[in-house]
Amino acid sequence: MKMETQPHKKHHFGTSYMPFLVQHCCLIITLLISTLFSTTTAFDYADALSKSLLYFEAQRSGRIPYNQRVTWRDHSGLTDGLEEGVDLVGGYYDAGDHVKFGLPMAFTITMLSWSAIEYRQQIEEAGELQHTLEAIKWGTDYFIKAHTSPNVLWAEVGDGDTDHYCWQRPEDMTTSRRAFKIDENNPGSDLAGETAAAMAAASIVFRKTNTHYSHLLLHHALQLFEFGDKYRGNYDASVGVVKSYYASVSGYMDELLWAATWLYKATDNKMYFEYVLSNAHKFGGTGWSISEFSWDVKYAGLQLMLSKLLREEKEKKHRDILEQYRTKAEYYICSCLNKNNNSKDNVERTPGGLLYIREWNNMQYVSTAAFLLSTYSDYLENTNEKLNCETGTVDHEEIHSFAKSQVDYILGSNPVNMSYLVGYGPKYPKRVHHRGASIVSYKKNKGFIGCTQGYDNWYGSQEPNPNVLVGALVGGPDGKDNFEDRRNNFMQTEACTYNTAPLVGVFAKFLHIENHKTVHDCNSLLLASFK
Repeated sequence: MKMETQPHKKHHFGTSYMPFLVQHCCLIITLLISTLFSTTTAFDYADALSKSLLYFEAQRSGRIPYNQRVTWRDHSGLTDGLEEGVDLVGGYYDAGDHVKFGLPMAFTITMLSWSAIEYRQQIEEAGELQHTLEAIKWGTDYFIKAHTSPNVLWAEVGDGDTDHYCWQRPEDMTTSRRAFKIDENNPGSDLAGETAAAMAAASIVFRKTNTHYSHLLLHHALQLFEFGDKYRGNYDASVGVVKSYYASVSGYMDELLWAATWLYKATDNKMYFEYVLSNAHKFGGTGWSISEFSWDVKYAGLQLMLSKLLREEKEKKHRDILEQYRTKAEYYICSCLNKNNNSKDNVERTPGGLLYIREWNNMQYVSTAAFLLSTYSDYLENTNEKLNCETGTVDHEEIHSFAKSQVDYILGSNPVNMSYLVGYGPKYPKRVHHRGASIVSYKKNKGFIGCTQGYDNWYGSQEPNPNVLVGALVGGPDGKDNFEDRRNNFMQTEACTYNTAPLVGVFAKFLHIENHKTVHDCNSLLLASFK
């Protein structure tokens, strides 16, 4: 894939309108003040944003483009789909292995796109819009290939059982690359729905810069939603090999509501609005009170999106249903804030203050929560509203502060002073559970490394990975804030694309706020100095 590039420009302080001397005075004064009086750690959100986007380049499957910045990776999976007579080259590896799982990949692209929709200006100010678009397009280009006809979607390439038997670089893969699909006889409404959501969201992102591509994505999204809605069923019943890895525990109803919500946002077609209203109760949209948002469970995300439509809706019948959606969305927000009466209705926290859902890859729930909390905080600020939880009223600033506390925990404000974003800060996981990162780069040693050779020579090594998986958000600590940096500790040291994706928008937002605060503080100091 050949992608257009443009000069990479960062505006960390957003002060180009200020005279040169004033800019530098502001910087010096601010640095002095923060050095002398600051009691809290200041985080470099610009660096975190840049690094988070590098991670997606490390996860690329297919032919690596000329402008690849993660130089220890090379081409891989170049025959994907060949056995089935389709071109399935490209896309992303989900985590530390080399299977291309459709459902988590689609959710990754939905969240990257949502980040770009909500915080496009902030991402552009940081000089990272082009890299964000490239990360999204790498996924959507693959989905276009995988959607070979209106009612056929290729769900997976490779299978976890044979893949996990080997520990080798993606460039050396010897494992099965068999592909699996859903179709009319083997439905997968959840996979079709999430892929439709991803392509609909991405169509909004590309609308201004690549109109033709935007239309193409929307065309596929419309077909996929129709397919998923007409031929209903869970994709893991049709693609049995996925059950041990990405089973659809929540079923497909949340994905159909999620897809319809995104299609309404992308098209403004009332048909999709009517769909989420008429199926609100039957599909659990106004019934489920959920305290997590993930690649499997979409209710909190769609409930939050639909609750924002209340200010636009005039008809009472519609308002009643949207109010029910909002009640469920606010349950999620209140549960994260520990503001529900019953402690069982609140998300647990570690002693260090991190949201804690479950032992395996807990950070995925933290990053999605930080995103939803951030966007809802923005909504309340823009509408001058407050959130009424069971234990009291909450304003947008409190929600923002809590979201920031979760992100800052990720970046190192935690009991072990560990950044769980790999490559960020002075201390981060060095032994990430990741095949490609843990073995000498193909660029440095093109000698073939066999299936089990990686286990023999690399997997059990106590040495740090030879390649730093920059921007990866690992699974994170346990419920007591403890973390063991061991390669075989996959519950804590494996990273996934859907962990990092929501942080792209959140990092951009926090950077924007910090920059404006810096300018404001500088101006105040300068004004005071002239009085």
